[in-house]
Formats: sequence, structure tokens, C-alpha cells
Amino acid sequence: MDNLFMKRALSLAKLGLGKVAPNPMVGCVIVCNDKIIGEGYHKVFGGPHAEVNAIQQVKDQSLLTESTAFVTLEPCAHFGKTPPCADLLIKSGVKKVVIGTRDSNPLVAGKGIEKLQKAGIEVVENIMEKECRQLNRRFFTFHEKSRPYVILKWAQTLDGYLDKQRSPDEIGINWISGPETKSLVHKWRSEEQAILVGRNTIMNDNPSLTVRDYSGKNPIRVVIDSQLTIGNLKNVFSDDAETLVFNRIKNEKQATIEWIKIQETSTDNILKELFKRGIQSILVEGGSRTLQYFIIDNVWDEARIIVGDLQFGAGIKAPIINKLPNDTYLFGDDRIYTFLRK
Repeated sequence: MDNLFMKRALSLAKLGLGKVAPNPMVGCVIVCNDKIIGEGYHKVFGGPHAEVNAIQQVKDQSLLTESTAFVTLEPCAHFGKTPPCADLLIKSGVKKVVIGTRDSNPLVAGKGIEKLQKAGIEVVENIMEKECRQLNRRFFTFHEKSRPYVILKWAQTLDGYLDKQRSPDEIGINWISGPETKSLVHKWRSEEQAILVGRNTIMNDNPSLTVRDYSGKNPIRVVIDSQLTIGNLKNVFSDDAETLVFNRIKNEKQATIEWIKIQETSTDNILKELFKRGIQSILVEGGSRTLQYFIIDNVWDEARIIVGDLQFGAGIKAPIINKLPNDTYLFGDDRIYTFLRK
């Protein structure tokens, strides 16, 4: 039964994707006599946590003393935007707490469990731990590897090209994927905290890098422009979202644009700076050279490759990942391949 209730808590937690970062996604189910009497999830950053929403949903609060709380992640033990959830569970009087996985954030890291146990509450750990860690892979990567979770994404033709051969003045996107897939990509953007491209992508495609074909939050836009040759008139510098420009020239901030000077625009330096800014996940959309750097440096976690039903015959070659995909599926007229580095 523990797995059944934890599975429900996980399904609730997933509803917070793209809305709660840099907090983790958390779901909570309150069970009394094998029946769910309250449930909730963390809906928005700065808002009530999952445990608060679940306990508030219990109509007969007297039942809490005979209840078990199923939580996908160890309850927090510190004051942040909200009070500690471990304290709330203790105050509620629940007799048992079942936890999916421990929280590796140093502010928590076992302290929530310790609080519960000291209060005489029975604690059971590691129920569906693999699934709970997978759900919050962005959060765990950030705290355990001191860098954002990196997702590589590109579209390529059947014959392996990202783009056609261009004349110097040819600007605009040469679409490879279908309109349905464009909406899917915008959904992916809404789920991550930041999106990154190199200079050539800005110069060639002039993308906005925002969420337009899906309801969601625009990610922080990250541009690599080491010598600051792009200028400020491109779509990526609109006030639709914050934009970070990594370069070797200057530190400056104007409205929604921040120029960040680093000694070398390497993947290591960029990820370190993003980590300092609390960015837990980043979608790397191109171009070929930028994507290849992340592959060569082995600092990626997931890759999503869209293969459209076109052939260019010549042009800019797509990067290559030398391993078999973990998953493949059709979406509209396109085929999508998903790779996990580990």
C-alpha cells in the first residue's frame, strides 16, 4: 500500500513542474485507515508547500492523530519563504511519515527526519526513491554536482543537418520540425529555468527564445557572445524575459539585460556562473558548435533530438551522441529521440 499512496503523491508533485523552481516539486497525501483524507502539492514558488496544502484539505482534523503522511521528499526543517514543514507535521499530530527520498539541500539533509523522530513520529524512508529522485533530477543535480541540470535539444533532418548553407545576409529559421512539435518545444522551455544559445544562432535565426505556443513562464535567456558582436537589436533582447550575455568584455546591467564578463566562455565557467545565480536547469538549444562543446566536455544530463521528415543534402551538420537512445516516439510528423547521459 505504501507504493500506491506514494505513487499518488508523485503524480501530484509533477503538477508543479516549471512553477516551483528553485524549490523541488513535492506531493503529499494524508491517509487514515487506508483512505486518502487529504492531498496537496507545491503549486508555485513562494506559496504553501505540499504538506500545508494536504493538511488543510483534511475536513476532520481530529483524524490526523491516526493518520500517515506520504511525502515525496523529506520535509523541510528551516525557515525559507514559508515555515518548516517538519514542524507543521509535528503540530498536526500525525503518527507516521513515509518519505520518498532524503533532501540533499544542506539546509535540510536529514534535519527534517531528525526533527520528526525526536517528536516521536515514526519515519519510513526510501519508498519509490528512484522515482522520487528522477522527478527532482534538476534539484538533486544542482545540490549534488554544483551545476544546473543540462538538457540538450536540437532538430535535424533525415540526412543529419541542423541548417542549410546560408548566404551572409540570410536571416531566419529554416524549419525542420512540424508545428505540433514547435508547441512541444515551447512546453519544454516553460519547464526549465533557463535556455542557452550561442552567437551564431542569434545571428542566423534571430529567435525570441520565449514561450508563445504554450501557456507557461518564459525561461531566462542565456547567450554566449564572447566579443559582443551581436548588438542589442535582436529579438533575444526584448523585455519579455531576463537575458544574460556571457562575454569577455564587460560587466553591466540595463533593464532586463545583464552582461557577465568571464575569462573564457567555456562550459565550465558558464555553468559555475549559472549555479551562483541559483539556476537549476538549462535547455541548450544550439547551435551545433555550442551543443558539441557540452557533449565533448561531458556536462549534459539529457538530450532531446527531433528528426523531421526533410533532407537538406548539405549544410551545418548536427552533433552526434555516440550511444543508443533511451526512448523514441512519434510526435506529429516528427520522431523524437531521448538520451540520458547516465
